[in-house]
Amino acid sequence: MILSMTGFSKAEINRKGMKVTVEIRTVNGRGLDVNMRSPRSLADKEFEIRDRVKKMLKRGSVNINIYTEAETTSKEFNINSELAKGVKAELDQCRKDLKIKEAVRFEHVLQFSNFFTQREAEVDAALEWTLTKDAISKGLKILVDMRKKEGTNIARDMNARIGNIHKILKTIEDDEIDRIPREREKIRQRIAQVFDNDEIDESRLQMEMVILADKLDISEECVRLQSHIKVFYDTMKDKESNGPKLNFLLQEMLRETNTIGSKCNDANIAHKVVNMKEELERIREQVQNVE
Repeated sequence: MILSMTGFSKAEINRKGMKVTVEIRTVNGRGLDVNMRSPRSLADKEFEIRDRVKKMLKRGSVNINIYTEAETTSKEFNINSELAKGVKAELDQCRKDLKIKEAVRFEHVLQFSNFFTQREAEVDAALEWTLTKDAISKGLKILVDMRKKEGTNIARDMNARIGNIHKILKTIEDDEIDRIPREREKIRQRIAQVFDNDEIDESRLQMEMVILADKLDISEECVRLQSHIKVFYDTMKDKESNGPKLNFLLQEMLRETNTIGSKCNDANIAHKVVNMKEELERIREQVQNVE
């Protein structure tokens, strides 16, 4: 199974005059990095929230925003009357000292200080935490479902590209059957152009041919690449998403592909190697987002 590390969810729980909203955003990351913004009243619950996230997600950068709203019928603002009186008295004294005839009015007092203080509404801590847990569970479920859906799309794309690589590799293996004999004949002809046939040491020539054939042989690389492709397929079908393993296999496939390209000494095979590397690069971009 393939899970994407990219996702978003929003969950709201509204109950008994309180509403809790949880937003979760995830992007790709090497490990699991959880960042959270929540009301101060939930500060002591941060570790428990992180544990809930770790049970559902293995990798990715996770950003969680938690908002709470509580209905209240109590007065939410207070007026500091003593402060207002003190400012009024100071302004009156200043008016007298400066011999200003105009009386001090209320709007003058308001310009010098804020006499309104906001009271935080009393919050039912137990209810808030219960709703928060429910909202997080709901949000994580929505998020995982989205990551599964995106993972299915990623798997479909990677399957198609791995299939293309397998087909190209099969044609390279077919070409390999006749390539070494052709290379031997080319060398024999080149030597014949330089030396007379009588001057050619046939045994030495055969030995050099064997050495050259070993340097040009790509059969082992093809076998290993086929093996990596099979393991890649099997890993995508595992019950658990395993992005790091897929990334490792991809690096091994790229290494074998590069070796084939450097050893083949054949324009046709070299062109096919370029096509395989293009597909591997596209797969690499997808694997970076697999959990």
